[in-house]
Amino acid sequence: MSFSASQYLEFPPSKWSLRWYESYFNSKSWMDATATSLKAGVLTALFATPIATMAAYGLHVARLRHSNMLLMLLLTPIVIPNILIGIGIFYVYVQLKLVNSMLGLVLAHSMLAIPVVMLVVGSALKTFDLDQELVARSLGASRIKAFWMVTLPQIKFSVITGAVLAFLTSFDEIIVALFVSGGPNSTLTRNMFNALRDQVDPTIAAVSTLIVLVTTLLLVITQYVGRDK
Repeated sequence: MSFSASQYLEFPPSKWSLRWYESYFNSKSWMDATATSLKAGVLTALFATPIATMAAYGLHVARLRHSNMLLMLLLTPIVIPNILIGIGIFYVYVQLKLVNSMLGLVLAHSMLAIPVVMLVVGSALKTFDLDQELVARSLGASRIKAFWMVTLPQIKFSVITGAVLAFLTSFDEIIVALFVSGGPNSTLTRNMFNALRDQVDPTIAAVSTLIVLVTTLLLVITQYVGRDK
């Protein structure tokens, strides 16, 4: 449908054209929304990945009595419906004046991304032999240095995968973005929703195609990087 010349969503296209891709790339509102989504995705990955990695590592090595309950608590954001999370965040953000801000958007998306990264990194840590880290510490390395030089290099593919998933969690997210983004910080998915609500603009088909391509490309690159791991 994105390659149709029709001014309506039409499949199969009666005529072929790139007019909707031109409409997308020539639209300031679409370009601004794309830049916002990319920026929010990158910042979410940079913020959520280290926190989630530290949380997964801490739960794995601490052997706490109630570690399973703590893990369930940290994974709550992927269990609760996003609409409830969005409503709750909105009311908090109104008090903190974070609605329609990039900081608020990144924090909200990070809350959704952290559990995803934790699951990926936690799975990698379960297959890692912690005795290697203990050997490094017995030779004088601090826990931080042992983790950085021994553990992290062996789970780095999972950390990279987690970062990619954190980016995609933010980049593709729509429900929470409807509550906390807007104005100059409106996301691409929010613009798509508004376009569908106000009018059926075939530009949405072009945007959807590009989102699928970006998502697929990132996943392919991730698998390519880790093919020998």
